[in-house]
Amino acid sequence: MSDIKIVPLGAGQDVGRSCILVSINGKNIMFDCGMHMGYQDDRRFPDFSYISKAGGASDVIDCLIISHFHLDHCGSLPYFTEKFGYNGPLIMTAPTRAIAPLLLEDYRKITVDRYGETDFFTTPQIKACIKKVRTIKVHETIQVDKDISVKCYYAGHVLGAGMFLVKVGTQSVLYTGDYNMTPDRHLGCAWVDRCNPTVLITESTYATTIRDSKRCRERDFLKKVYNVVEAGGKVLIPVFALGRAQELCILIEEFWERMNLSVPVYFCHGLTEKATNYYKLFITWTNEKIKSTFVKRNMFDFKHISPFERTYMNNPGPMVVFATPGMLHSGMSLNIFKAWCHDAKNMVIMPGYCVAGTMGHKLLNGSRKLETDKGTITVNMTVEYLSFSAHADAKGILQLIKNCQPKNVVLVHGEERKMTFLINKITEQFAIPSFKPANGEQITISCQPQISAVMSKETFKNVRSQGNKFDGMLVRRDNQLRLLSKSEALTKLGLRSHAINLNYKLSLSLNLDGSIIMERLHTQLSSIISDQKLGTFKRQHDGTLNLNSVHITCANNRGRWVIHVSWNAEDEPIGKAVSDILEECGEDLITN
Repeated sequence: MSDIKIVPLGAGQDVGRSCILVSINGKNIMFDCGMHMGYQDDRRFPDFSYISKAGGASDVIDCLIISHFHLDHCGSLPYFTEKFGYNGPLIMTAPTRAIAPLLLEDYRKITVDRYGETDFFTTPQIKACIKKVRTIKVHETIQVDKDISVKCYYAGHVLGAGMFLVKVGTQSVLYTGDYNMTPDRHLGCAWVDRCNPTVLITESTYATTIRDSKRCRERDFLKKVYNVVEAGGKVLIPVFALGRAQELCILIEEFWERMNLSVPVYFCHGLTEKATNYYKLFITWTNEKIKSTFVKRNMFDFKHISPFERTYMNNPGPMVVFATPGMLHSGMSLNIFKAWCHDAKNMVIMPGYCVAGTMGHKLLNGSRKLETDKGTITVNMTVEYLSFSAHADAKGILQLIKNCQPKNVVLVHGEERKMTFLINKITEQFAIPSFKPANGEQITISCQPQISAVMSKETFKNVRSQGNKFDGMLVRRDNQLRLLSKSEALTKLGLRSHAINLNYKLSLSLNLDGSIIMERLHTQLSSIISDQKLGTFKRQHDGTLNLNSVHITCANNRGRWVIHVSWNAEDEPIGKAVSDILEECGEDLITN
């Protein structure tokens, strides 16, 4: 059986451009094909040269799976399919297929139309890429080819996010993408059964974090927003178009309704509005509360939140604006930030993780003088970080490991220092081999040969009653291996039972009575056989000796005593031991 080889082409000891290449039982699977938001050059793409060295993309990769629509997981997909030439199986959920083109087109507009990039994918290439997608439902298993099967689990995180179990033969890999083990206001929590994958590849964004109470964070968030707008200030909340935007919009909507506030609240017109429509379309992917109230009231029809227009940016008075993208690396959120950052009355609340190199990351690390395309800006507004990120924390990652019970764990999508901390925790709690490969570093996981076979309930009960010992046959029938007891095997195969009996005879010239010969033979054999821990011979009423199927008799034939030993194949060790003793010692065994 071949080993499993894993190499991150992106997201190895890093957050961004997720792209994990797995070789399993002779098949190459690529998980995600993301973009790094912290770079504006070729470093934003995964290292596809690793693939080109081995041949064409479609010749090397047997299947490509996209976990969800965030650009750090799907941003390089049109580049890989249309420019790099991959035409093989491409799998994602229906919400991901519907929403990913929106984010890809928005990113293309910013990169090409606004910043003048020339070597980038085009709108027709995005459409051509999405046409190649095969969708998968939650808990559905699809057969990619005769060897590869893919099962999707619910990941929480964002609408349509999935965790994917890939099986090739007896080996399996569970890839999590991004997931959240805590339910929120619009999505459920991630769930996986005890699938016992050979390898679990899990994100580790918050590998050292154990979050405080979600209710406390929500209360703190609302208090900060309320205090700023009451003082006449403006609040900017950078969010990604889907996920935290809807979560925080629901929170603000309920608070504004409860407090009867009239301060305007906006979300960026266009992308987030379209995204919210997809939440309505894919309502079955949301949590039970939203699904149960959907007929009476759609929670995504906001009463207090309106679309934002660019002209509102310089309006006087307080307001709250949700703007994309969430890391302040480009787009409307960055434009609003540059317009509002000089006023100390204003506040920016960063609700999620920011990749190194982005404006958001610099702000959260204390920078207050920032370089932009229009020179240096000084930040006077208040900067707050409140984690509403939909990633699993350390407790959630350990819970997932406990649930699925993998044989090995590989950490990706995180920082090296944090991964080291989490590996120590995994070793301490589960004693499972764990790895943290860097980008371009291949790890090899040795796999013990395994044979899967079906056993009947009746046979299983018999095996358990006999201390898990099994004496039977392994039979292949209808392309399936079955463990059969002897009686089952004979019945199913239409065979009759046959017994093999073995015999040994020794002729001795002894002037002794037969009963004395058997008595001395019993004494000597019992001592020798017991020492070898093969059992104890019993002397029967007729003078013969027995141990299991081994039967010893003594008869006079024309003045010579013939010792006859017989046994069946099951007791070959005992029968052979007795015959060897008689052959070696002969008359001395009786006379001494």
